[in-house]
Amino acid sequence: MEVVGEVVLSVSLELLFSKLASSDLWKYARQKQVHTELKKWKTRLLEIREVLDDAEDKQMTKQHVKAWLAHLRDLAYDVEDVLDEFGYQVMRRKLVAEGDAASTSKVRKFIPTCCTTFTPIQAMRNVKLGSKIEDITRRLEEISAQKAELGLEKLKVQIGGTRAATQSPTPPPPLVFKPGVYGRDEDKTKILAMLNDESLGGNLSVVSIVAMGGMGKTTLAGLVYDDEETSKHFALKAWVCVSDQFHVETITRAVLRDIAPGNNDSPDFHQIQRKLRDETKGKRFLIVLDDLWNEKYDQWDSLRSPLLEGAPGSKILVTTRNKNVATMMGGDKNFYELKHLSDNDCWELFKKHAFENRNTKEHPDLALIGREIVKKCGGLPLAAKALGGLLRHEHREDKWNIILASKIWNLPSDKCGILPALRLSYNHLPSHLKRCFAYCTLFPQDYEFKKEEVILLWMAEGLIQQSNEDEKMEDLGDDYFCELLSRSFFQSSSSNKSRFVMHDLINDLANSIAGDTCLHLDDELWNDLQCPISENTRHSSFIRHFCDIFKNFERFHKKERLRTFIALPIDVPTSGLPSFISNKVLEELIPRLGHLRVISLAHYMISEIPDSFGKLKHLRYLNLSYTSIKWLPDSIGNLFYLQTLKLSCCKELIRLPISIGNLINLRHLDVAGAIKLQEMPIQIGKLKDLRILSNFIVDKNNGLTIKELKDMSHLRRELCISKLENVVNIQDARDAALKLKRNLESLIMQWSSELDGSGNERNQMDVLDSLQPCLNLNKLCIQLYGGPKFPRWIGDALFSKMVDLSLIDCRECTSLPCLGQLPSLKQLRIQGMDGVKKVGAEFYGETRVSAGKFFPSLE
Repeated sequence: MEVVGEVVLSVSLELLFSKLASSDLWKYARQKQVHTELKKWKTRLLEIREVLDDAEDKQMTKQHVKAWLAHLRDLAYDVEDVLDEFGYQVMRRKLVAEGDAASTSKVRKFIPTCCTTFTPIQAMRNVKLGSKIEDITRRLEEISAQKAELGLEKLKVQIGGTRAATQSPTPPPPLVFKPGVYGRDEDKTKILAMLNDESLGGNLSVVSIVAMGGMGKTTLAGLVYDDEETSKHFALKAWVCVSDQFHVETITRAVLRDIAPGNNDSPDFHQIQRKLRDETKGKRFLIVLDDLWNEKYDQWDSLRSPLLEGAPGSKILVTTRNKNVATMMGGDKNFYELKHLSDNDCWELFKKHAFENRNTKEHPDLALIGREIVKKCGGLPLAAKALGGLLRHEHREDKWNIILASKIWNLPSDKCGILPALRLSYNHLPSHLKRCFAYCTLFPQDYEFKKEEVILLWMAEGLIQQSNEDEKMEDLGDDYFCELLSRSFFQSSSSNKSRFVMHDLINDLANSIAGDTCLHLDDELWNDLQCPISENTRHSSFIRHFCDIFKNFERFHKKERLRTFIALPIDVPTSGLPSFISNKVLEELIPRLGHLRVISLAHYMISEIPDSFGKLKHLRYLNLSYTSIKWLPDSIGNLFYLQTLKLSCCKELIRLPISIGNLINLRHLDVAGAIKLQEMPIQIGKLKDLRILSNFIVDKNNGLTIKELKDMSHLRRELCISKLENVVNIQDARDAALKLKRNLESLIMQWSSELDGSGNERNQMDVLDSLQPCLNLNKLCIQLYGGPKFPRWIGDALFSKMVDLSLIDCRECTSLPCLGQLPSLKQLRIQGMDGVKKVGAEFYGETRVSAGKFFPSLE
């Protein structure tokens, strides 16, 4: 029997074994005289691992086995917490040793007092930890002893069997995968005709696409929305994902944001409605409301009221599963019922995903099996895509036959409507991808997320496992994400191509898998103050509101095992208005949740973070972007595990913690848009593991020079170096070694606007010349440079990947660099170059200009 609601524990146990392999951890355990207990843990975990496959297979038919796995899952979490506690103490000791070995007290003074002294509080914590260790040993003994009672045994490895299929390593994902759309040409033509029909009703009419989930309503609406004919017919367009969260104000603001960007920041909703009326008055517009469920006519009427003065032929296109919604909004004649795909169209879609660039004629037996699988998909595009993605890298007939003959096809869809095809697709994911997918239960339906953000969360939760030190977690996470995307667990957002969503049915699948381990508090649960949080819940998220009072958070009291605390959306404001959170949440609740690994409080009007945040020693991810904080407490230096610190657009931030050098695992430090930040902490150079450093501010007063960048060899993506006028020693610029930072894609070099241009032009020329970056760079911006000319490396044809180049306000330059030979340059911006009086042939790179030879890629 194949597994449906699998509790994925094999990867969790492997993580524990990797932690138990640390020699430093065992050294510390011996000193604390707990190594005997750890040996017992390892022995029992090895015994349990031997029967884990059998347990996961039997859990569907035996509730006792399912309960045993649930207990084991919770125990694995607790074991990991204790091992991380030991790891924290190992890191603390290393920092203290470095401080003692330093020739001066400069290093030691940045080590928090709590790390160098023994206090009664610590003694009490040691007793508490000792009690927890004894409890874990007892539980492990019990769980191990129950193996025999449950009839669990070690399975033989079956070549070509189901177990091999589920545990196989993930093949490399395709670099670019563009699935096609099949069988919807006629539907598209009919919808376009309805949108262009001005006789459907007055200035504003509604067209609805109605179908069950998984039929491709959003895909069809996207085809129509992006069609050239639509762009010609409608002067204004907007797309809003609605789902079951029908908030008139939120939707109105979203429509205005698309139609008139930057014009929807008023706190007064009536003013927003007036702006929307003014922007649409006398213009023909198309608004798509994707996945609308709400049947309340008064809310629909309120949404429609500012749109009634548009030009004749204006339309609202609605996708919905509910015929009543379509009738309420536009009557029976204005809705289009989408039919199932034919088996042939479904086969074409499946084939595109399953065979990709392979010729089906070269694999006739697979094609025959594939056509039989397609018949079981019931004409649902989502099912065909999911199973096609599952089989893309599988060339053996027996694996295809396992899918065709699966007993899951005979299981009824449960009350969540989980399709057998989606169950199967999840079932045959490798275990590490199952965990990553299940974690995304934290995102509500139609939530748009960024790939980079999800990868950082996976990293913080320990879901990305490196098999060797050379593997980069960020790159592995990218591979994981692309694999889930290619298997249709994620899909590109219709409204924003840089973001991704999960289909409603995929979201239902994730919820059915995660159970009570992950909890998203939607508005209904948020307002139900009696709704408890399960003791088994480890990960939580909630929608940020205008004012989140402490009473809503009281249910988190005594949930010390919680690992995730996220206010959504992470990277965009909920309604364009400020949000507030009770100080009691920051001061009394969060510090008690001592096992948190992820905290995101972005977009709240928070002005101060309490010192007690420094007690959250397990924390890996802290997002305070778009808050009003002025500084972080120096106790943040206690967070040795911290990987990601996001402070982007904290416009009141004036300094970073002086103890930042203690954050030895920090990989992402984002201070982009922190406009009042004037300097970097003196310890910044110790962060040798940094991958992302959005802004490095050069300072000459505290001795922090640009050469601090020298050892940050892992920097990637975008780097901004500001206040370059403070580079006094040219050798420091050379020592920064930008040429060796091969993973940098974008580089911004900034001087300050207040320079008077007196006497340092030669120095600026030498500095810029010494900061030549790696040839892999694809974007370069130079701002307020004060030299009379640019160095020769700018415009060198060897920068073959350079696609975007900006020269801004370099007012002392009298000539432009040679840029015409850059083979990939698509975007060029030259602004505020007051000293340039003439542009000659040197700009193109030749003495004689011939058409078409220069700037070959410029757009």
